[in-house]
Parts: sequence; C-alpha cells; structure tokens
Amino acid sequence: MDKTDLSLRAAALMPQTLDELSRLVACPSVAFPGYPAVPVLDCANETLSIAQDAGFSNARLLDLGVGYPTVYADIPAPPGKPTVLMYAHYDIQPAPAEQGWESDPFQLTRKEDGRWYGRGAADNKSGVVIHTGVMRLFNGRPPVGVRLVIEGEEEAGSHLEGFISQHPGLFQADVMFIADMGNILPGEPVLTTALRGHALCMVEVRTLQTALHSGVFGGVAPDALVALIHMLSKLHDERGNTAIPGLGASEWSGAGLPEELYRQQSGMLPGVGTVGDGSVATRLWSRPSATVLGIDAPTVAGSANVLIPSARARVALRVPAGEDAAAALQRLVEYLSSVAPWGVQASVTPLRASDSFLAPTSGPGCQAALEALEQAYGRPASQVGSGGSIPLLQALSQVSPGAEFILWGAEDMAYARIHGPDESVDPMEIERIMTAEALSLLNLGK
Repeated sequence: MDKTDLSLRAAALMPQTLDELSRLVACPSVAFPGYPAVPVLDCANETLSIAQDAGFSNARLLDLGVGYPTVYADIPAPPGKPTVLMYAHYDIQPAPAEQGWESDPFQLTRKEDGRWYGRGAADNKSGVVIHTGVMRLFNGRPPVGVRLVIEGEEEAGSHLEGFISQHPGLFQADVMFIADMGNILPGEPVLTTALRGHALCMVEVRTLQTALHSGVFGGVAPDALVALIHMLSKLHDERGNTAIPGLGASEWSGAGLPEELYRQQSGMLPGVGTVGDGSVATRLWSRPSATVLGIDAPTVAGSANVLIPSARARVALRVPAGEDAAAALQRLVEYLSSVAPWGVQASVTPLRASDSFLAPTSGPGCQAALEALEQAYGRPASQVGSGGSIPLLQALSQVSPGAEFILWGAEDMAYARIHGPDESVDPMEIERIMTAEALSLLNLGK
C-alpha cells in the first residue's frame, strides 16, 4: 500500500467517517459533575461499537474504578516492529443555549462554508474517527502494534492518570499519536511540540470583622476588595507582561502566528491592544501568562455603601514548556503573599499544578510524522506550540520513558471554536490527518 492508495481510500472512507462522527456528536457526553451519566455512557458504548467495527476486535471498556470508562484496544506488534498508542477522548464541554449556537449542538450540521458543526465535532470526537478510520484503511491489520485509548473524562478531570500508573503495561508504546490538537489554518500542516503547564491558587484577603459604613469609617480602615485589587494588579507590568519573579521564559523558535489572524481568532474588539512584549507566538507558547479566573465580592446589583471585610480570587498561571509547574506555583504563591498591602490578612492557597510538556523532535517517530504530513498535505509541516495543557501526557511518558509524542488533529485554531458556540470541523482536515497517521504507521513499519 502506497501514498496514493491510502489517499484514495481515505477519501472513499469519508462518508462513513462523517456518519460515525454524527453518531458521536448526537451523544451529549458532558462528564462534568451535575450532568446526566447516561449520555456519557451511551457515547462510550457508541465509541466502542465504532472501534470494534473498524477492526479493533478486542476493544473493550476499561472500568477505572471511578468516573467514566475508557475505550481500550490493543493489537500486538509484528516481530521487530514498534507499538503506537492512539489517544483521543469522547467527552465534551457543555453547550448551553446561552452560548448562542446557530444550530443544534448535538446534531452534526453541514453549513455553506463546508464545515460540519456540533459540540465535539472537533474536540475531540474528530480524533476518535481519525483513529478508527486509520484502522479501516489497514483492514484491521496495521504494519505496527497499536493501542487505542479513548478517554471519557479529559474535559472534566481525568481519573485515567492514576489508572495508568497502576496498569503501566496497558499503555506502554514507542510512539504516541495524540489526536487532540490541530493546525493553525486548515490545509497548512503543523506538529504541536510544546504545551504550557498550568498552576492554580486561591487568594483571600481579610481586613475587618464585619462590613462598615464607608462614610463613617472609609479612608482609614482598608477595604479588602481594594487590597485584593492592589495585589492582583502586581501580576503584570505596565506592558502586560507577567511580572512574577523567577519564572522561565524564552523566545519561540518555531512557526509564527500573525497578529491579525490572532485578533480574528480571539474576537478582540476594535481598538483593543495586545498585551506583553515579543512575537504573538512567543507570548502564547513560551512565556508565562497569569490570569484572574474569578473574584468573590459583592455584585454591583447587591452592593452597598460599605467597606468590604473580605474578598477572594482564583488565579491561574500558564507555565512555559520545559518549566516545572509545581515550582512555578510556589513562586506565584510567594509573590502574591509578598505584595499584600497595609498589613492585611492575606492567605494564598496553592490548589494544583499540571506540568508543561515538550515533545522530542529528533527521533524516528517525529521524522515519520513530518514526512507523512508533507505527503498528505503536499507541503512541509511547521512546528508550533499550544497554550493549553494535557496532563495525561506526563503519565504516559512516565510509563514509557523515551516514547515520542505526535500531537496533531483536526481542531484548527482559526475556525474550530472548540469550547465555544458553533464548534466545527473541516472534513478535509479529518481526511488529511487520517492519511498522515496511516502514512506514519507505514513509515514506522519499514
């Protein structure tokens, strides 16, 4: 089987692939607490059925002991051949009506632009059908060993990490295909080689035993919300760069991201300037970024003329690839504690840290993938980073030291709108990544 054969077979397979994607999108598989379990379990069983039909004859549901099951299958490697793990997830973000969807989020809908719309159409049910489509291209007999891992809780908080550490033999592989990423623009291939980590803390400020009349007491006793605002303002310098001392940072050396494209993708309002120094790619992928996720304080509607006795905020920090997230979290905690003004009682509580990830790019797996992308797209692939994080990659790397990670997929940054309203996928991206993944298996099997 050669490139032409695979490309033709992938194109012929697309009607069935989109039908299967439609079946998956029809399952509102939101795994967050408070959402019904039945649709998530229905999606697990639908994913299992698709995997079995595609040639993963021993596909089954792994009971993790808690949470939702993982769809798993393995095909032993022929003698002397490597093993490739294929990862995706079938759970999704919520799609509430107030997001402003123009079509039913749980009905895969083709629109005039040629894209297919629905929650999970890109993130990450496209990854599921890419992997199962590759297995169909080989009629269930790939040239290398394959392990299929389709998670059910990636969005909501994974229980799979602990299961991997307890059952390492099920997840060991030479190369990991993580189909939960995408190109910047459709038709322009990239490999994602760096993911920022994530650190999270809670800041609470107390100044008074109770709320006080702001006219009678204001101007002497400090207001807790004002003190909190003072602390949060120290997270960034005048240019908007994250100002926490001791954090690692570097210049991004891979492909760039034009500012106009970024403005379009982010929906920045006219006249609003960007923050920070350096290229857009550097600020997104290789420098830290602090964000205030929420504040507990009186609402405007419920406000009164009083000094506020206590207030708190949840603060997040994106950590550049190659940096220790736990150490960065400690620096964040220490820094916020140090900038508390006026002797206020300030407590900064670390919540969690997820490590960044830096994929090796010099091994045979990466070279096979780069060659396959060029063949599938007809142009060389670039290397990009991602501001997001996938904590599971650390667990996989620990049970397979030295494994290579290939991060790609159909979630293009320009138009997919993952996690937002009108999420969509370009069917040609599914077809091309499916072709590239199959070509990579051929290259690795030689």
